[in-house]
Amino acid sequence: MTDHVSSNDRPPVMEDVAARAGVSHQTVSRVINNHPNVSAKTRTVVEAAIAELGYRRNTAARQLVTRRSETFGVVAHNMEHYGPAHILLGIQEAAYTAGYAVNTVGLPDVSEKAINETVEYHLAHQVDALVVIAPQEEIVRTIERLNPGVPLVAIGDIGAAGVQSVGVDQQRGGWLATQHLIDQGHRKIAHIMGPADWLDAQARRRGWEAALAGAGLEPGPLLVGDWSAESGYGAGEQLLDNSECSAVFAANDQMSLGVIRAAYERNLRLPRDLSVVGFDDSPESGFYFPPLTTVRQDFAELGRRCVGMILDGISGNDPLFSVRIQPHLILRASTGPRPVALARS
Repeated sequence: MTDHVSSNDRPPVMEDVAARAGVSHQTVSRVINNHPNVSAKTRTVVEAAIAELGYRRNTAARQLVTRRSETFGVVAHNMEHYGPAHILLGIQEAAYTAGYAVNTVGLPDVSEKAINETVEYHLAHQVDALVVIAPQEEIVRTIERLNPGVPLVAIGDIGAAGVQSVGVDQQRGGWLATQHLIDQGHRKIAHIMGPADWLDAQARRRGWEAALAGAGLEPGPLLVGDWSAESGYGAGEQLLDNSECSAVFAANDQMSLGVIRAAYERNLRLPRDLSVVGFDDSPESGFYFPPLTTVRQDFAELGRRCVGMILDGISGNDPLFSVRIQPHLILRASTGPRPVALARS
């Protein structure tokens, strides 16, 4: 049975934990804050006392002393999509490891008014730093004008003047996907890009164009989707009914799934008749039929680098203004050599 120390049912304080564990309150503080200069035996005794007493750190009192909330404010939009959702997950995991909480507010839209109101909400709650997941042009234009008074890091391949940012090299990812198809002998390679106002979609398209130009090839058909499997299916229908492309690079895995269905409805088999490459390496992509060749983004590393930049800013260190994480091509069974009939033509 838990033995609480107070007769008036007051919450236990650090001194109670120290008395139960037979150590000083400074030692208890070191254990709570994961200080390295604590022996394993002492740490075990203190943690047992904390559990027995049901002690919880008084965050409000700590904030008064340190003038820090130990919280990051995240401004986000389009969280239903795989990329932004997993960026947020990476930030949350890295922040937790660093001892920080994350307060996320989703934008109802990407207007300057909505962004400014969300930033003010976070600042009113005394966040130590701001993270803005910025996949769209409108968001970038607004944050370039912000002066929040706390470190601010934008997530995305944005290249905005005066704004710290960390992102995956999306253009490199588009190049990797397209170059793989070129290396397989394909000469007419279509691209289904994401929404035109998304910076990631623009950069992946540039990578597609750069790989084709480097090989002396004309860009194949270009269609625009909305990241959904449905839009990929519609684009796939158009491509397969009206062009002679032997390969498709779709700007995310979900649109690739739509292309694969459109192909099978036309009795085309992957990769015998058509090769398809996606982007993201979503958990399901390895279970498509056939398993999908795709480009992997390291969202965990993205979160770690973001939090590292924030902690440098809080500590007053000189900031890195742009960090780019390299993507990786994941080879699976949805791609293969150019069809023999086309290779002979």
